Amino acid sequence: MELGIEHLRGAVAKLREFWDKDYAIAFITGSGLGEILDMDHVHFEIPYSQIPFFPVSTVEGHLGKLIGGDLLGKVILLFKGRFHLYEGYSPSHIAFPIWVSKLLGAKYLFITSASGGLNLEFRPGDLMLIKDHINLTGKNPLTGPNIEELGPRFPDMTAAYDPSLQSLAREVANAIGLPLKEGVYVAVHGPSLETPAETRFLRSIGADAVGMSTVPEVITAVHCGMKVLAIALICNINDPDHMKKIDFEEVLRVAEMSTPHLRRFWKELIGRLDPNA
Repeated sequence: MELGIEHLRGAVAKLREFWDKDYAIAFITGSGLGEILDMDHVHFEIPYSQIPFFPVSTVEGHLGKLIGGDLLGKVILLFKGRFHLYEGYSPSHIAFPIWVSKLLGAKYLFITSASGGLNLEFRPGDLMLIKDHINLTGKNPLTGPNIEELGPRFPDMTAAYDPSLQSLAREVANAIGLPLKEGVYVAVHGPSLETPAETRFLRSIGADAVGMSTVPEVITAVHCGMKVLAIALICNINDPDHMKKIDFEEVLRVAEMSTPHLRRFWKELIGRLDPNA
């Protein structure tokens, strides 16, 4: 089933029962990264399965619940777990949480995702500020009838990742002494991981990290006029000449080990953010 404005209104009406004011920030966590934000006050906590028309997370490491709350004076929608094309969801299902966030007032989308490193200067546990992306999923969340009240038919993507937020991220990382890499993220459909030949190809077209998410959500947010900041956690390094078998449990382990650094980074950044900018 493709999701449209009538489905969005149903989901929004349900969530408005818990909190009738606007949210400033939508925050999406990746595999094993559900604990990187601790709210000062929680307005509500609800499983995705209890939100009308909402998809549900099926992948290990994605908790599958939405928390509304505030942190350091900023009102936040925290999505603990996301959805992927490889789970069988349509592009409109991937876009749905972003659309809902926009209708609930969100101006910002913050994303953290577990990724594979393609840049051989990276190491597991590094954080990469996403400066740009390449969409190789073969899908676009804006396919189909355009929802005019959310955004234009042909959104401009020349600055998908907000430059002012990138500058703020660099300032925060420097202030807390956290090394922050920068690079291009390439999204693939999945769920199979990359072959050595595919890895060489992705490196050759300018990608520094690879994953199976993030880009559809960013496209949706840009279409809605939201400002986007995304951080990729490098969980493993894909060296095409020395490929190693990738164990998903190792990805989750790196995510767990990196959670304290990410928590400190995001808390500092949210504290410095002007929600009215």
